[in-house]
Amino acid sequence: PVRAKETMEALSSAVAVLSAMITPAVLISACGALILSTSTRLGRVVDRVRMLIGSFEEMMKTQEEEGVELFEERRAVIFNQLDKLTSRTRLLQRCMRVFYLSLGVFVATSVAIGLVAAVGRPGHAWLPVVLGLAGACGLFYGSVLLIRESFIAQDALNAEMDFIWKLGRALAPPDLRQTRSPHFNPLTLRRKP
Repeated sequence: PVRAKETMEALSSAVAVLSAMITPAVLISACGALILSTSTRLGRVVDRVRMLIGSFEEMMKTQEEEGVELFEERRAVIFNQLDKLTSRTRLLQRCMRVFYLSLGVFVATSVAIGLVAAVGRPGHAWLPVVLGLAGACGLFYGSVLLIRESFIAQDALNAEMDFIWKLGRALAPPDLRQTRSPHFNPLTLRRKP
């Protein structure tokens, strides 16, 4: 009975340590999801930059040969978009670094939990806690950066839509121009002139 009790206590202790080591896995998974989505966003921004450069080169050739409607405005919109895309790219790259760092810190947290339990020195129990907090702070910082990036993306989209509306008004037939408005206010359900 004494030996069985000791075996159960050892098993219970081992299970507790393994459970504690697995706990950072949820945060590791969160880091992985954020890394994947941020990587996708970064790829889309890079694709958009390449597309804008191609459009700009084509527009310049056309302007030299036959002229382009609203050329100066188009050029200004492209440069504005490239500026915003550059800012977004830098923020997304910083997010990726922060999320990868957080991922590594959470893995280190899991390892530290196992080492502290294996060594059996409660005086070192602060290490996994500090590592876990550092990883969580990294996730928070990366999330703040993503929020900033989403505001820049929204500004860029609004600027592009405003230009498309201006271009549409310049090129659309008069009857179509009179029936559409660029700004719809869902609170008053009225179109702004």
